[in-house]
This record gives sequence, C-alpha cells and structure tokens, in this order.
Amino acid sequence: MTEPFVQHGNQLLLDRWMQHIPNLTAGFTTRQGGVSTGNYTSNNLGLHTHDDKQQVVANRHQTASEAHTSLEQWVFADQTHEDQIVKVPRALAGSGSLDYNDTIKRTDGFYTDETGVMLSLGFADCVPLYFIHEGNKLAGTAHAGWKGTVRNIGGKMVRLWTEFENVPAGEIYAAVGPSIGSCCYQVDQRVIDELHKVLADFEPYTKNEDGTYQLHLKEANRLLLIQEGIPPENIHVSSYCTSCSEKLFFSHRRDNGKTGRMHSFIGFTR
Repeated sequence: MTEPFVQHGNQLLLDRWMQHIPNLTAGFTTRQGGVSTGNYTSNNLGLHTHDDKQQVVANRHQTASEAHTSLEQWVFADQTHEDQIVKVPRALAGSGSLDYNDTIKRTDGFYTDETGVMLSLGFADCVPLYFIHEGNKLAGTAHAGWKGTVRNIGGKMVRLWTEFENVPAGEIYAAVGPSIGSCCYQVDQRVIDELHKVLADFEPYTKNEDGTYQLHLKEANRLLLIQEGIPPENIHVSSYCTSCSEKLFFSHRRDNGKTGRMHSFIGFTR
C-alpha cells in the first residue's frame, strides 16, 4: 500500500486527498524546521509542554505559513484522552493558537463544515485520525491513544456525521496518520481487555512471552472505522512509526515523556 502522507518541506501532507479535493489542506507536522531546543528540538507545537512559550508560538506561525494558512485560522484543544468531539464554527478560529488557556477544553476531536478553519490536535505517539466528505465540505480530526481507541472516538465521529450531517458512512473517507507502531508499543492485559469491549472479533496485537502485548494501534482504529461502516478502500493508513523515526517525530514513549508535540491539521481554505 502506498504511503498516503508525503513529505513536503517540514510537513507530511495527505497528498492523495489534496490532489483530488479542491482547497483542502491536510497533513501532519514533523519535529523539523522549528526554533525550539533541547528535548523539544526543533518544531515543538505543544504549548502545554515545558518549552519556551514564545518559541512554540514562533513554531506555530511557521507551521501555519508552510501550510499556506494563517495561525488565526487554527483551532487547538485541551486534550484529555477522552472522546468529546466539538463541531467548530468559524467564530472559534484562533482558539488556543497563542495561549493554552484559550484552547477548547476537554476535547479530543474536531470537525467543521465551514471554510477558513484549520483543525489541529497534538500528538507524540497516539493515532491521528482524519475524516473528509467532499460533497458537504466536512473535515474532521481526532486524537486516539489507547484510551481514545477503546472509547472508539473514530466511530463516534462517523456516527455524528451520519446522524447530524446526513452523510452516509459509505461516503466518508478516513486516514490513519503517523503514530507508534506495534514494533514499539507494549501494553498490558488491562488495555487488551478494554479493547475487546469495542473490537470483540479482531486481535490487532501479538502476545509476548511475559504476558504483555505488542498493540497495533493504527490497525485497531482502522478496524473500528470499518466496523462503523466506512468501506476499507476509503481508509488510508500511514506506515510511519513515531517511535522508530527519531529524526522526523517526537515520541512520548521513546523519550520518556520529555518531548514535544507534532500536530494534525485539516481544513478547507475557501
């Protein structure tokens, strides 16, 4: 399968979508091209980290410029590893862009049907999910760590669109972005037990001799999206592992929590 995220400068863009959908901007930032130093070298976009705030804001301005947008269009969240999804109107554009206190609270998913809004969420191993419906100009993104996955935040996005936006699940396209791979993601029985509650018929993991598991979090989310009615051919999955690719990505697990954040971004510019 062809990698759906293609590097352009310091960003990974969802080329497959952007080439065919007018005015769509969608992608994932890398750790490259910023001004931060130390554990946050160099393009840290996380205002809630212990990085210098002015450096993070400078990184954000540069990131927005590379995406041919302005930071005033971007919307950021106070993420809590839960499943709240907020529909974002243009009036909220700029929320959290310069100050963490102004983020949209307790939110791990965004979607919008308005142009000029760039939805963005932070990551350092968790799975970024992307959603698009070209006809209705709906765009969305969600943050799925293991807690968001077992809460099926991706499936919740699909249900919101089908129930409140009158979009059949079969017309939704989704992408599963760069995140930690099963090669680097070891979990215990508690996580697997929670996963079985929402994904009873599949085992996207392998068991280790010591009783732990190597969890394929991207595959778990792909299966959950199929379970919600998105056709498999409408789902694109990145092969990038954030833990393995140290030059491209921050990784919470690899760096023992002392690290920066990449961001998903998606929206219609006009």
